[in-house]
Amino acid sequence: MCARIARDFGRQNRRKEWTMEWQRKARLAAALGAIVGQDGLITEEEELKVYECDALTIFKALPELVVLPRTREQIEAIVRLCHREQIPCVPRGAGTGLSGGALALEGGVLIGLNRMGQILEVDVPNHRAVVQAGMVNVWLTNKIAGDNFYYAPDPASQAACTIGGNVAENAGGVHTLKYGVTTNHVLGLEVVLPDGEVVEFGGKALDPPGYDLTGLFVGSEGTFGICTTVTLRILPKPEAVKTLLGVFESIDDSSNAVSGIVAAGIIPACLEMMDSLSIQAVEKGVRVGLPTDAGAVLLVEVDGPGAEVEALVEPVSRLMRQHGVREIRIAKDDAERLLLWKGRKAAFAAMGHISPDCYLQDAVIPRTRLPQILREIAAFSEEYGLRVANLFHAGDGNLHPLILYDSRNEAELHKAEEMGAKIMQRCIELGGSITGEHGVGREKRDYMPLMYTEADLEAMRKVKRVFNPDGLMNPGKIFPTSKSCVEVGAAGRDGIRYRPHRLELMGLAQRF
Repeated sequence: MCARIARDFGRQNRRKEWTMEWQRKARLAAALGAIVGQDGLITEEEELKVYECDALTIFKALPELVVLPRTREQIEAIVRLCHREQIPCVPRGAGTGLSGGALALEGGVLIGLNRMGQILEVDVPNHRAVVQAGMVNVWLTNKIAGDNFYYAPDPASQAACTIGGNVAENAGGVHTLKYGVTTNHVLGLEVVLPDGEVVEFGGKALDPPGYDLTGLFVGSEGTFGICTTVTLRILPKPEAVKTLLGVFESIDDSSNAVSGIVAAGIIPACLEMMDSLSIQAVEKGVRVGLPTDAGAVLLVEVDGPGAEVEALVEPVSRLMRQHGVREIRIAKDDAERLLLWKGRKAAFAAMGHISPDCYLQDAVIPRTRLPQILREIAAFSEEYGLRVANLFHAGDGNLHPLILYDSRNEAELHKAEEMGAKIMQRCIELGGSITGEHGVGREKRDYMPLMYTEADLEAMRKVKRVFNPDGLMNPGKIFPTSKSCVEVGAAGRDGIRYRPHRLELMGLAQRF
């Protein structure tokens, strides 16, 4: 009888908790609906699932609610409400991120910026453009192409990713080698801080006085606040462009050619590499005419004044020949050039033609270490019995190994995670970094202690607390947490199933 009473009491308590939670969520939804309208509020689980993941990370987390504001004033009101009620909120662009940076790890409110995609101003004489954060990257280039201008940062997801997301992750792209990453093209920001206050960093001037808060905010992964408007540098299109495709028998030869080109003092606009598995995937998916029997291909693009471009084609070709190139193709026109780049930028998506799933890495190493790390990745592939396709922004040593696996096989998933951790560890030991352009997010936060001491991490946390003292803005990102080391059998309130710390899987926990 006592046991029955205890069970009944437990049921009543759970029923009461569920009722209170439902009432809390209903009140929150009503308040948010009053701000953005019912067409800007998503509450049904079937629709919320659209926002539970990003492009390629293995983690999922379901937000409690999603709001789609149209104005900065609406974002202010949403953030003030969340701050007052102590509810986590997460900014999100197009969801094309690759490190779990836009996942609602602790539930709360996800703020989608897709409806804020306007170009507010284009100042061609002064090489400036002002856009809303939800602006799709390539739309800006399309808008200013008629004036013979373009926006340089061009991630592979350029046709879908947003400028605000690029700012959050400090995104790069294939032209990073010559033109730099997002931070090199952002001059000013309008930002809603985690308490709802609106501030402006930088502006149209090249050298504003005071601290470089614009540079500090870019790459902060949504943990400092939400940028609503971005002032960007736009560039005149180069007078001439030449794209060369070098076909190599081995990835070692291709890697050595990259080092040779840069060592000769030539800085191409792009130096991109794909290995044989990547080539096969691209040809199945896009069919751009890459030789499927090649060990690797190297895409080299040079741009600038016409005479300079013509003068660079021969030395680049000569350096590739010195490193065993089998064939050199030069794109004869813009159509052929764009087809080659279509293949490179479609490579991630093309992996679906050769594998059910892939686990993407993003690391940086010194260029001269490319042959060594590639041999080690090949050895890991053999050890774990998982294929690896390799894509590189080879010119700046930013590599993207894609570990191919089947998520329906739990053992393969764990193998992919463990292998990914080993790759990261080796990249760090070779003088590299855990991320080149995808950010840390959820995916790589547990690797941070491999690069930084606890004192280093605490210094970074102190900077974060200046902007985000309550930790409500995009929580659970960048820094390791105790939760990341725990296996939870079922999803918690945040909707995420935490797996063992990857470094624990490798027996490396003592490094912390």
